[in-house]
Amino acid sequence: MKILVQKCLGLMLVLGVCLTALSLQPATAQADGWYWLSSDSKYSKYYDPKSVYTAESAKGPQGDTPIALKAWTRTDYAYAGARETIAAYKLQNVIPDPGKFAYSYAKVLVSPQNRTLQYLEEAFYDKQGNRLWHTTAPGSVKEINSQAFDETFYTAIVDAAFNSNREQERAKSRDRWLSLWEQTTVDGNRISMMTDTTTLRLRGDNLIGWFWQETKDNNGAVLEIKFLKLAINLPQGSEKVVSGRYWSQQAGWTTLRDIDGIYRAVRRNTPKYEGLEMLRIYVQDHRSWVQRYQLEK
Repeated sequence: MKILVQKCLGLMLVLGVCLTALSLQPATAQADGWYWLSSDSKYSKYYDPKSVYTAESAKGPQGDTPIALKAWTRTDYAYAGARETIAAYKLQNVIPDPGKFAYSYAKVLVSPQNRTLQYLEEAFYDKQGNRLWHTTAPGSVKEINSQAFDETFYTAIVDAAFNSNREQERAKSRDRWLSLWEQTTVDGNRISMMTDTTTLRLRGDNLIGWFWQETKDNNGAVLEIKFLKLAINLPQGSEKVVSGRYWSQQAGWTTLRDIDGIYRAVRRNTPKYEGLEMLRIYVQDHRSWVQRYQLEK
């Protein structure tokens, strides 16, 4: 499933971190064993903590470390969410009336080291429990970031497997987004960049994560957005774009395709270099977080 990016470009909304009051509450047990995770005007999300198990593990610095987790999730649909999902799955001929699509079950595979989630099996049902559609064909592997529909599932499943609350707490934290730098151009536009600390991982000398760069005019209107996955070599002070998306007023959202994979030095005495220094400090102060679930010493 994909989350549809809202047209409203207020800073917190476009960052995908505007959570409803409900979604800020802890998981709640249901009589049937499903734990409620979050709700909005389209979807309610649950998972079954008893279904979480380690499908594969590997030796790490702390001993056996889970590298593949499996679990079952449930999603309940309001009419708008059902219509959105049916369109995304191209099932209009199978489920012509979104009002009949009530809930779905999914078996998922989660990789804590890669921060990914994959649907292994899905089934859609009506209110009476009649199955409308079913597939056992594995879906694409999806990286979890602030724009991912499945982020709530991912954080709950990983926390259950590691007997912690770290992923969910970081995702809901007020300081989830770390402001790195700002600059004003000669024509009065303001460019700023933040990083989503939930995604930051240290791999050798490279800090890898997702970054949000936004350009506004002098009236505060958003002109463009770059949502980038970067690999930053902290000792060398260089960075490369791994993947990303770009938004403009003219074209909307597009996927970045001209990525050469080349590291480029971050010039000293620039706002971007100030951001690099902030990332170095963040890693020093949060080493346990950026090295979580690692297999290498």
